[in-house]
Amino acid sequence: MNIGNILDEIEALALVVPEFQREYVWSKEQAKQLMVSLFLEYPVGSLLVWKTDNPPEIKNNAIDRKAPVGLWKILLDGQQRLTTLYLFIKGEIPPYYKEEEITQDPRNLYFNVETQEFEYYSKQKMEGSPSWKKVVDCFNQDFDAFNILDEMDIDDSGEKFRRIGKKINANLSRLRAILKTDNPIQEVPTSAGIDEAIDVFDRVNSKGTKLTEAELVLTHITGKWPRARREMKKKILHMESKEFFSPSDYQKNLDFFTRCIVVSMTQSALLSKNAKLKYEDFSKSDYLEHWEKVSKSIDYLIPLLKQDALISSAGDLGSTNFFVPIIAHLLKNNCCFLAGKKNGFFYWMFLALVWSRYGGQTDQRLDKDVHLAINSQNPISDLVSEIEDLRGRIEVKSADLEGRGSAHPIYKMLYIITKHKKAIDWANGGTIYGTIGDYFVVQSHHIFPQAFLYKNGFNSENLLDKKKVNEIANRAFITRETNFKISDKKPSVYLPEVQKKYHGALEQQFIPADPSCWEVEKYEDFLARRRELIAHGINNFLRELREETEKTKRRIDWKEIISQGENNFIEFKSSLRWDYKEKQVNKALEHVVLKTISGFLNTKGGTLFIGIDDNGAILGIEKDYFTLRKKQDRDGFLLRFDQIVNDYLGKEFNQYISNKVEAVDGKDICIVEVSDSAIPAFVQHNGKQEFYIRASASTQPMGIKEALEYINLHWNNK
Repeated sequence: MNIGNILDEIEALALVVPEFQREYVWSKEQAKQLMVSLFLEYPVGSLLVWKTDNPPEIKNNAIDRKAPVGLWKILLDGQQRLTTLYLFIKGEIPPYYKEEEITQDPRNLYFNVETQEFEYYSKQKMEGSPSWKKVVDCFNQDFDAFNILDEMDIDDSGEKFRRIGKKINANLSRLRAILKTDNPIQEVPTSAGIDEAIDVFDRVNSKGTKLTEAELVLTHITGKWPRARREMKKKILHMESKEFFSPSDYQKNLDFFTRCIVVSMTQSALLSKNAKLKYEDFSKSDYLEHWEKVSKSIDYLIPLLKQDALISSAGDLGSTNFFVPIIAHLLKNNCCFLAGKKNGFFYWMFLALVWSRYGGQTDQRLDKDVHLAINSQNPISDLVSEIEDLRGRIEVKSADLEGRGSAHPIYKMLYIITKHKKAIDWANGGTIYGTIGDYFVVQSHHIFPQAFLYKNGFNSENLLDKKKVNEIANRAFITRETNFKISDKKPSVYLPEVQKKYHGALEQQFIPADPSCWEVEKYEDFLARRRELIAHGINNFLRELREETEKTKRRIDWKEIISQGENNFIEFKSSLRWDYKEKQVNKALEHVVLKTISGFLNTKGGTLFIGIDDNGAILGIEKDYFTLRKKQDRDGFLLRFDQIVNDYLGKEFNQYISNKVEAVDGKDICIVEVSDSAIPAFVQHNGKQEFYIRASASTQPMGIKEALEYINLHWNNK
């Protein structure tokens, strides 16, 4: 059958793709090379089709099962090629896919009708050149040489017009001849069942873009549980909406979910080599049961990663493998951490990142770690010992950073500890965690700008010089807008401005405070000092997590603290926005909360409990949730809280405020821990500035004269 007829069958839903097949994963280069091969009349391989009267679940439900078809034609092998051809020739998404599932759309491939070249669109190369035409347009039969010659503005009575027109027609005809190219089709016997069809699918997978072990496992799971892929896709979209998973890592996330299901079913991380993974032993209900546990564990873990470990997304660690042993522990323990284990697992996770635990022998190491997470009496110490035995030490040394660039795991660790230091942006004072919008996306900034160094003695062609310029020790984290403003300014010019504007901002990013090393002549000294500061920062951060674990830190008894009542360092508020007396939203209560926080900032710090009334009764903040417009949950509450801090106080005070939601007596309360500020904190309210302090177990306002005297005494004596 020729390619044109095959594509017509796809359009008519006479040839369909089963749900157990993976998504369209071809790169644009693979799509381009397919067109080149067909244009040159090279063979591109056969298709594998299974005819059956009992079709499995079909992608996008792209069949009418009630139609009197007889035998359905199921495409088992070749869907990457046919999807590519459908996109190019029909110019549309094939019916078994949705627009969002084509993550590498190749339809901006162009064909040069004179030179026979295929290239993806390049403005510099193609703009104003009529010879370059979209491949999709070239398959439009109404499109011919005359359309192109009109654009070329060639005299239609001359020899040149006829010569070029003939060449264009010949090249278009050769391209369109692809439609008439025969594509061999092999058939699986009609008598085959779903398991046999999948087995054949496995066997032919040695050709084309080879499936990973996880993809093969998911194929078998989908054979028993047809909606498996759809349910996992829904989960990925949900995690993308929480900004935890990246759309570009779609297949990796499917692989992660699949491995977690295997861990749940077999207590092993091995995939195709797993002797316990006998697909015939598991039913659809088994897979549903294990997926529910995995899904619940992921829902439990990710908010903790974001709130407590400040892991913004899976990309912060570079791999979801670090989560697999943690998920294994959660699966064994009713989808939650055992007492005192959370920080311990986070401690191990960061060590595993720093020391590239899964940089090699991934399956074997994951399997060993999953075994320890499930079966060990002391899982954290045993997991850490695995890293120490392999690496010889777990303490980071400054030498570990020398010559290392942004691809090294320590660079990712630097970003994590910088967030934990509550580092702020150098232009707007907002934290570098949880930014919104393109202008405020966090970027990796060269403290000594690249252009500046290359103008001052460093050679961009010299490998050693390039390593020094791009070292981890020359990187900081600021927003895109701030990065643009700094441009190629020398550090001795812009760092003093940052230091003056935001006290402590440089220390938060482990930047040496000595101005003498901000000069280009001292760049080597700067790198050496900063390596030491970063290594010390990482070790301190990990040490704090370890100490909390080693103490088997008992959970803070918030109920006990609440029972002791309010004092100079503890205050209760019933809600953030919900007025219990009026039984309605009252935004004025937000101002009341911010007065308390500013009082703590201006005195000696303290803790504010939201969701507790004046008598210590636990009301919870659930009523606040339902006053929010979008996210009516913990995340939405914390986002609103951060917003009012920015509005009433200013972003520069986020670094002194830590908030979290904890469950006490089955109700959510918000615990806001406030440090004393390095600068006075004024509340902006109704166009005025208000100043508060803590005294006599309450928040008290001060007039202008009192405030000036207090500020002079409180901050000048520090």
